[in-house]
Amino acid sequence: MHISSAIFDRSAPDLESCPDESLPEFAFIGRSNVGKSSLLNMISGKLDLARVSPTPGFTKFINIFTMNKRWRLVDLPGYGFAQVARKDKTQFNRAVANYLKDRPNLCCVFALIDSGLSPQPIDLEFVEWLASNTVPFVLVFTKTDRVSSKTVQANIAAFTDRISGWSVNLPEIFTCSAKTKQGRKELLAVIEEAMIAAEAESGQPEQDDVTPAADIPAATSRKSKAQETRANRPHPARPW
Repeated sequence: MHISSAIFDRSAPDLESCPDESLPEFAFIGRSNVGKSSLLNMISGKLDLARVSPTPGFTKFINIFTMNKRWRLVDLPGYGFAQVARKDKTQFNRAVANYLKDRPNLCCVFALIDSGLSPQPIDLEFVEWLASNTVPFVLVFTKTDRVSSKTVQANIAAFTDRISGWSVNLPEIFTCSAKTKQGRKELLAVIEEAMIAAEAESGQPEQDDVTPAADIPAATSRKSKAQETRANRPHPARPW
């Protein structure tokens, strides 16, 4: 996939502030300081698409970019940022959780993991939350240029061993480096494949007995559409 345009759409404080659901969306999220902004800039081919800050947790809103006028790249706030006031952090996490659970045009979440670290409890908790809420996701191990390939593979093996019992199949796993551009082609291929599948699905004829969307409140319609493809399971009070 060639990225010909990347246009900032908006910074949304919550799900209701996000744009319409006409385009497929691909969200990136990870623990603070996992290298998310650098990775997004590498994927888009734009050095200033996402601001790289020395301060962990700089992203505080759901930042949305329209790519090639065909799909959206969604930069979600990193989890584990300790410098947010408790009251604000509760709302902060709720907004991200609502987006991940109830956004019907969300095609895939790219869960970013630092390849140089052994399995971290907060990453494991978040991945378990994704699995329990049947949110489609892949694992992306970042910063592979900073450690040996032996260390990367050992940490990946340890992580997959910890999550192996949470779903029937393990998620797809990718490795990347914003510095060397490793993984860019593979991650864009995931997006391209998902878009082809989404476009094929949207081309199917609608059933006659479906209630017109105009007759359903927006929030109810959005949640119903999201639940069509996700199991209605209980989830922890704290998303991660």
